[in-house]
Amino acid sequence: MAKHISDLGVRDWRPERLPDLTGKIHFITGGNSGLGLETAKMLAEKNADIIFAARNPDKAEQAAEIVRPLGTGFVETAELDLASLDSVRACAEDMRTRFPELDSIINNAGIMQTPQSETAEGFELQFGTNHLGHFLLNALMVDMLEARSGRIVVVSSIAHKYGQLNFDDLMHRDGYTPTKAYTQSKLANLVYAFELDRTLAASDSKVTAYACHPGYSNTNLQSTGPRSFWRPLYKILNPLLAQDAAQGAIPTVLAAAGEEAKRGAYYGPQSMSEARGRVSDALVADQALDENAAARLSRESETLTGMRWLQPAPA
Repeated sequence: MAKHISDLGVRDWRPERLPDLTGKIHFITGGNSGLGLETAKMLAEKNADIIFAARNPDKAEQAAEIVRPLGTGFVETAELDLASLDSVRACAEDMRTRFPELDSIINNAGIMQTPQSETAEGFELQFGTNHLGHFLLNALMVDMLEARSGRIVVVSSIAHKYGQLNFDDLMHRDGYTPTKAYTQSKLANLVYAFELDRTLAASDSKVTAYACHPGYSNTNLQSTGPRSFWRPLYKILNPLLAQDAAQGAIPTVLAAAGEEAKRGAYYGPQSMSEARGRVSDALVADQALDENAAARLSRESETLTGMRWLQPAPA
């Protein structure tokens, strides 16, 4: 079962409602194409400063060239491979030197339904990239948000409704399927986002956390990861059912910079079982609201990344 967790305070939100964002610095992972690029465009049109963080510096620079003419803010790039914790640490250190204060960290980058493979540290690729890489990145950079009462935005998916956190085998070494691993990673994103905001609030941090999903949007996600019958199936379904990437990016823009956004909320499209359409508060599956599972996920994530953050230090 899925349900709303707020009072539907946001209805049919549109990026035209954004205030002027002059001087606001938004850090976007995987922003060189698709949802990340469209998010950057909307923020830049309101004069925000943008930092694209991507594996391929050349593609990041190409995206930057598209966005620079749209507003008065600067557009910079950073190298980041979320499948390598060393790369995450290097990127965080680079950002600390160049931009010691940020207004948002947008956890946009992700991979989907990949063949069984591992990150540099031996984590299952989808869980390691979609969740653990972002977990460490946010932990290393959260203080950069503190001075500006900034936001952490976690992009989940309607696929979280079909996910389960398999704490006995988070890396799916037994019985791996691309879809099972993907839905687990997207559930982890949402569970983490809620736990993150609870923890930030309890510690009186000025930083707030938000979650969102893009519905079923036509992006490279469906063409670069899936194999087997999924890839040709998406080629058929995307033109028929998917909304464009610009529409899919609207929930992220709301979460990153919308004045109407409420901390701890989850935003997404509302039509066709949340696949597309107007943006409002999204439905959350019961398993994403399990606070015991959230606390355990935090402990596991800290152990795997070597970064104590969300759990209190031992007495």
